[in-house]
Amino acid sequence: MLVSGATNIIGSACICAAGATLDDCMDSMLTGQGAPVAPTLFTCELTELYPVFEVPNGFLCNSNPLLSRTANLLLTAADDAFTNSGVTLRDLESLKIGVCIGTSARASLNFIDTYRAWKQSERSASAPIHRYLASNPTDIIINQYGLDGPNQTVVNACTSGTDAIGIGASWIRHGLCDIVIAGGTDELSEISYNGFASLMITSPEPCRPFDKNRRGLNLGEGAGVLLLASDDAVRKLSPIVRGKVVGYGTFGDAHHLTAPHPEARGLKMALKAAFENTTLKYNDIDFINVHGTGTPANDSVEGLAMQEMFPDTPYSATKGFTGHTLGAAGAIEAAFSLACMERGEIPPSKGFSEVDPGIGSSPIAERTKMSCRYALSQSLAFGGNNSVLILEGGEFI
Repeated sequence: MLVSGATNIIGSACICAAGATLDDCMDSMLTGQGAPVAPTLFTCELTELYPVFEVPNGFLCNSNPLLSRTANLLLTAADDAFTNSGVTLRDLESLKIGVCIGTSARASLNFIDTYRAWKQSERSASAPIHRYLASNPTDIIINQYGLDGPNQTVVNACTSGTDAIGIGASWIRHGLCDIVIAGGTDELSEISYNGFASLMITSPEPCRPFDKNRRGLNLGEGAGVLLLASDDAVRKLSPIVRGKVVGYGTFGDAHHLTAPHPEARGLKMALKAAFENTTLKYNDIDFINVHGTGTPANDSVEGLAMQEMFPDTPYSATKGFTGHTLGAAGAIEAAFSLACMERGEIPPSKGFSEVDPGIGSSPIAERTKMSCRYALSQSLAFGGNNSVLILEGGEFI
């Protein structure tokens, strides 16, 4: 089926608690491994500690102490994306390369110890501030690879990674770039940890997306990167095309600061927008990677949209393996969606066991073999942000 305006994907990588590479993540998810633990990266004065999905330090390659953890996660994923693409920077010397990276928690000023010392009129170390200023995710990639093309850091809460990929694909379609390094990255932070706890949407146990007894989300961290390429760049470089971005839609419902519209207005409009410039119909979608945070409101809203628009399409939630990685989530889950199509297997929705009558449908509960040509990866965020990617698997191209 012809899809207009599709953008090639020639590299795909991620790092998160589920694995140091995309292949490692898929292996652990397909076998049901992984569980959240009490945070070790920071201390917290809460009376009840909520478990999180931390990335083991051993997963980070060549970590630079002068940069933030968010930046180091991103660099690890970006290097891996180039490695599995088979393309080197020398191959790209005559091409215009753009960078579009999403983040959320990293945009906050995470130097609480410095604040405390300042409030107590004590001398405080300036290193955390310098590290913050040196760690803009997009600047990090530009400096690491010596690039000078279009660049943007997207800070749009939990849709940031999805939006960065959608924006990067539009640069390719409009001829602004030959290659775009697009994705998302975020580290676990004491600020976001306490913030989500104060909203009372953090689960004291492993999260249960779409389960009747779900109690909230677990936070996580990581980074996901896609290498996007124009048709001309593909002809010049002859890489393996892993897939395509065939649609992107985003819509802000402006309903509430932290809650999605109860009738899924924003998500449904984002889904409709994603299909507008394609010849696809809703029933052409073989699989949906849902946002699936495990909070009562999010899962109910996604369930409502799926019942109306994709009543027969199987869906899976992967945050039971990774936690909610905030600004990185959409990019990590786009990489997962591509890998699922490539492998022809969908991981179970970890934590799900009992259907919620209010949702009326259930996610994939067991490791499932499935031939998928088109997949949706969708993200919902604070502020009423809703963003969706339609992806095509590489084997059909």
